[in-house]
Amino acid sequence: MTVKLNVNGVERTADVDPDTPLLWVLRDQLGVLGPKYGCGIAQCGACTVYVDGAPIRACVTPVEVIGDSEVVTIEAIGDGEVGARVQQAWMDLDVAQCGYCQPGQIMAATALLTSNPKPSDEDIDAAMSGNLCRCATYIRIRAAIKRASGQPQEA
Repeated sequence: MTVKLNVNGVERTADVDPDTPLLWVLRDQLGVLGPKYGCGIAQCGACTVYVDGAPIRACVTPVEVIGDSEVVTIEAIGDGEVGARVQQAWMDLDVAQCGYCQPGQIMAATALLTSNPKPSDEDIDAAMSGNLCRCATYIRIRAAIKRASGQPQEA
């Protein structure tokens, strides 16, 4: 089946089975490599993308449910004001260690700051709890979110 997708503002097509996970269509068919495969069961957050502005786990989302929705990946998140601030904070604080989970972390952090521009530590913990980091850079992730929100960071 040929599917049409709006990915990062560009209409793309792929010939895939309708139940193919969006992650595999993005990576294998369209060459969009930012979203990562982590667990395959929507538990780690490495595959996080936005569909019509809402974060979803692309590893478990069949491409057939996307329809005319707008898909935004890490490759385009910095085009928006909040995403650009988050990415800059990530670089300023050298958040990434191995970097594998960071696209999903940045996508989740941007979603948080879009809905809650001045989150508390508890808000950050709740919003980021579905994104795992094997390198345990959680302290730097929280500091980067605070920096991107314009709030004081802990020393």
